[in-house]
Amino acid sequence: MTVYALAQIRIHDRARYERYVAGFMPILIQYGGRLLAAQEQPEPLQGDWPFDKIILMSFKDRESWRRWAMSPEYQEIAKDRVAATDGTVLLIDGIDAQPPISR
Repeated sequence: MTVYALAQIRIHDRARYERYVAGFMPILIQYGGRLLAAQEQPEPLQGDWPFDKIILMSFKDRESWRRWAMSPEYQEIAKDRVAATDGTVLLIDGIDAQPPISR
């Protein structure tokens, strides 16, 4: 089942974060992930939102996400993300989109 990773971050070291961003896409693609959305200062429609950026990625399944997240390549660049940002990352299970069978 497809899983989604949703990151909400505050950036406090722009140079280090940009170094992370520079290496991000090739590694994501290498491990079969897809970047679905990434935006700084999205428009909050309801409630407070204390972050600077939101990122939404998808993976074929939890194992695919795990291979990417734990890969040596990602772990190396993630050092810059961890040092440059604060925030929340959620792993979300997709919904099986099969329509119900009519009887």
